[in-house]
Amino acid sequence: MDAQGPQEKASVLSHLTALRKAFVKSAAAVAAAFFVVYSFAIEFIMNLIITPIKERGIEIIYTAMSEAFITKIKVAFLVAMILASPVIIWEFWSFIRPALYPKEKKAFKIIFFVALILFLFGVTFCYGAVYMLAVDFFLVAGDNLATPMLSLDRYVGFLFGFILPFGAAFQLPVFLYITTKIGWTHYRMLASKRKYVILGVFTLAAILTPPDVISQIALGLPMVLLYEAGIQVCRFIN
Repeated sequence: MDAQGPQEKASVLSHLTALRKAFVKSAAAVAAAFFVVYSFAIEFIMNLIITPIKERGIEIIYTAMSEAFITKIKVAFLVAMILASPVIIWEFWSFIRPALYPKEKKAFKIIFFVALILFLFGVTFCYGAVYMLAVDFFLVAGDNLATPMLSLDRYVGFLFGFILPFGAAFQLPVFLYITTKIGWTHYRMLASKRKYVILGVFTLAAILTPPDVISQIALGLPMVLLYEAGIQVCRFIN
């Protein structure tokens, strides 16, 4: 006896075809954005990345023949992914939309919009208010020990490795909303852990930032406020 009838097979085939089209269109959007970025904007972007370091009198070097080229490729690809993200998201949304109820479609749109805003705000806030504090801290830590000569690839990797997780950390209210919605957390439980979270956040801020109160507050306060916002969202849900 056939486990799948002709109707089920046709349905699976149509889903796979739609998924393949979504991947193809997303890849084409990334490729087009990559071509534009690398052809017309990569030098501007690279200068934007390394200018804060050069302004501090630090020399940027590369230690392998292909390092500068490969680093440009990595940066251009990451920027292309960001530029093409509306197309990727639209294709993903078009694929899953038929399977959702109207209420679920509305909730997904709101969650996605809030998550995107929080991510962009987190990345911008990190680069503008926290990242250079961290750079200054590491430079001061190595002062009188050695002359800083930063490798281009490692510096760019450090930059994106610092700001992208910060953007992800700003998803905390969305994460708490989802876990509360499915019953994993409750606002009373989250509220009871508040003092431990505050202690942990400011301890981490004291470790990661230069030894001054302003830097620690600049990193710790937003995370505490995001946790508090998540608690209030969870309270509304419960």
